Amino acid sequence: MSQALSDSPTFFIEGQKFTAPPCAQGLHIVATPIGNLADITLRALQLLASADIIMCEDTRITSRLLQRYQISTPLKPYHDHNGDRVRPKVIEAIQAGKSIVLVSDAGTPLVSDPGFKLVSKMREMDLPVHMAPGPSAPIMALALSGFPSDTFQFVGFLPPKSGARKKVLQSLNVYHGVSLVFESPKRIQSCLADMVEEMPLAQLSISRELTKRYEEVLRGTAQELLDQIKQRDGIKGEITIAIFPPRGKEYQPDDSVVVEALTQAAKTMSAAKAAHEVAQNYGLKKRDLYNQAITIKAELKK
Repeated sequence: MSQALSDSPTFFIEGQKFTAPPCAQGLHIVATPIGNLADITLRALQLLASADIIMCEDTRITSRLLQRYQISTPLKPYHDHNGDRVRPKVIEAIQAGKSIVLVSDAGTPLVSDPGFKLVSKMREMDLPVHMAPGPSAPIMALALSGFPSDTFQFVGFLPPKSGARKKVLQSLNVYHGVSLVFESPKRIQSCLADMVEEMPLAQLSISRELTKRYEEVLRGTAQELLDQIKQRDGIKGEITIAIFPPRGKEYQPDDSVVVEALTQAAKTMSAAKAAHEVAQNYGLKKRDLYNQAITIKAELKK
């Protein structure tokens, strides 16, 4: 065996040794398992083994994955609290030719985690960014829900306070598709109680502990699920809720909820894109909203 080959990074699967190919310069966004460590991809293992550094939210969590596959790449923390300080160092290392892997504690990075600021800065500086896709709790929850998956949105965690949460739920209840949200076991009952008030007819799917030993999917209205969870004295684990509102209501371009949605979209989008987005969400035609979006953008500029 040549010296170069013997020095190559390695990883192990079920006791079998594998050699990882070299990792290209740049930032590599790598999805990791959301529970079951066997859900890692071969490409992810290769990148984890061959990168110069792995940036992660919690080194204790990521180290368990590396120990499972006998990977010795150095770990360094990257999270909300140190991001401003660490980002320039990561960029400097990549400019010097290093390969750096970015992972989250579980699932696909940048989905409800702090990595997007680093990727955004990398894009601004035209530095190489690569992606190794894999597990994602929201997508898995959508697939398991049985709801139509042609139109959906990911909302992240709902606000912890009831008043703010109800406002978000009101907007989700008029969305023409499935909304995916995260919730904690401590707040699931109060969240469902708010859903009983704001979206009593919506169909819900609660997925918890996905890919783990106690994986479970519950379906029903907010009231039905609230009653069931109360009888069980609560539920534990990581929770993703899929919300599928009734599609019975037909909206018109001048409805207040449509105008508000168009106004919010126009703040960050072109008139054409805002009209397209809102038309899709409310079952309307883009041409019926385009002129309205232009007028709203003009008002916003004043």
